[in-house]
Amino acid sequence: MPESSPRITVVVPTYNERDNLPVLAALLAGLRLPNLRVLVVDDNSPDGTGDIADKLALESPESVGVLHRTAKKNGLGRAYVAGISQALDEGADIVIQMDADLSHPAQVIVTMVEILATTDASVVLGSRYVAGGSVAGEWAWHRKALSAWANFYVNAILRAARQGRDRRF
Repeated sequence: MPESSPRITVVVPTYNERDNLPVLAALLAGLRLPNLRVLVVDDNSPDGTGDIADKLALESPESVGVLHRTAKKNGLGRAYVAGISQALDEGADIVIQMDADLSHPAQVIVTMVEILATTDASVVLGSRYVAGGSVAGEWAWHRKALSAWANFYVNAILRAARQGRDRRF
């Protein structure tokens, strides 16, 4: 990457992810991407995930931040919106969203950032439903069904937007 590397923020919503969060933080740090920052968005996890996030931020304040949402568990979508909004307010050039359950392979972030840096692409999407992608074998049937339905739904929305039927996008 050039000397003026983009500021990258990986937004990671958490709820009861105390065991996974340190593993994910280590995987992201191991990517050795300049200007990479992790923003943990914790919804007042009863298992102490927020405390783990605070410890990680204290140990590496330049690369880990924490947004505590203490009112109540307010949903994954709203957690992403809050995290992405904060990342942009803090000057992120690239915002990546990633689950804390370790189901997203961290190493693909390097490829995504390279694509953004070397093409005129504004967005890079990773998916379990493309060549080379996969759904975790240990997922329960209902989680696989929810993932497949969400993928279908997002594709339908994006297809409609692309065809000009929905001008809100």
